[in-house]
Amino acid sequence: MPTEKTHVNVVIIGHVDSGKSTTTGHLVYKCGGVDQRKLEKFEKAAAQMGKGSFKFAWLLDKLKAERERGITIDISLLKFNTQKYSMTIIDAPGHRDFIKNMITGTSQADVALLVVSAAKGEYEAGVSRSGQTREHALLAYTLGVKQIIVCVNKMDTTEPPYSQKRYDEVVRGVK
Repeated sequence: MPTEKTHVNVVIIGHVDSGKSTTTGHLVYKCGGVDQRKLEKFEKAAAQMGKGSFKFAWLLDKLKAERERGITIDISLLKFNTQKYSMTIIDAPGHRDFIKNMITGTSQADVALLVVSAAKGEYEAGVSRSGQTREHALLAYTLGVKQIIVCVNKMDTTEPPYSQKRYDEVVRGVK
C-alpha cells in the first residue's frame, strides 16, 4: 500500500523583475514537473514574440497581458510531485500594483521562496523603502509563513559574473 505524500504549498515572492517566474519555471522543469514537449511549445511562442528568454516564465505566466508586459499580474498555481512530496507552487506577482494578489497567494503557503536579484540597481530597488523585497518578506511572515528560503538570483549579471563579494553583500542586506 503506497504511503501518502506530504503536501507542501510554496509561494514565490520578491521584487518585480527579480526573476521569480523564470527561476520557478526552470526549477519545476528540472524537478520533472513539466515535460520537454510543453517547454518547447513555450520556447517557440516566446521566440515569436521576441521574448525567447521567457520560456520558463511562461510555464506560469499564462495571461496574454502577463506575456506582453513581461510581469506576473495574478497568482499562478503549478502542481507536481516529487518522490517524497506533492508540491503546489504559487507564483505571486512582484509589482506593487498587484500586492493584493501576492497576499492571496501567500496566505495559502506553507513555505516562501524569496527571490532577490543580485543585479546592480535591481537589488537596491528591491530593498529600498518603496521596494517589494522587504514588504513581501514581512507580509509572508505576518501571514504565518515562518519558513522563508532566500534565492539570490541573476548572479551572472554581477561584475565580475558570479561575484562572491556581491553575493555576500546581498546576503548581508537580506538578513
